[in-house]
Amino acid sequence: LMGWAAMRGQVELPALLLYAGGIFWTLGYDTIYAHQDKKDDALIGIKSTALLLGERTAPWLRGFYCAAVLLWICAGAASGSNPLFYILMAAALFHFLWLVANTNLENPSSCRSGFLYNAYQGGFIVFMACAFA
Repeated sequence: LMGWAAMRGQVELPALLLYAGGIFWTLGYDTIYAHQDKKDDALIGIKSTALLLGERTAPWLRGFYCAAVLLWICAGAASGSNPLFYILMAAALFHFLWLVANTNLENPSSCRSGFLYNAYQGGFIVFMACAFA
């Protein structure tokens, strides 16, 4: 938001949509991360999305990632992005859904890998989409 305001002199709808998408993306990867140590969290009384969502985590993760990409697509539409942006956003969504399907939330090592794939591969695809918007 600060960067957008610095460049444009005000905060506009695309920036707000990008920001909102970022919140949902963070909910997704942070929940995967939280599953790494959910047993310790439960033991010491820390409340986390991993404990809150429990067995229902995967559908919530899909929802978080779909909401993030949908908001980013709306931001692209509001700012007049080109077709490559939408293609890369579709690739990002595919990646995030693949990630949810292939992360074993009961295995801390798998959660760590899922968290890192989210950042490096998913983040790179989203970055490229925005760079070529």
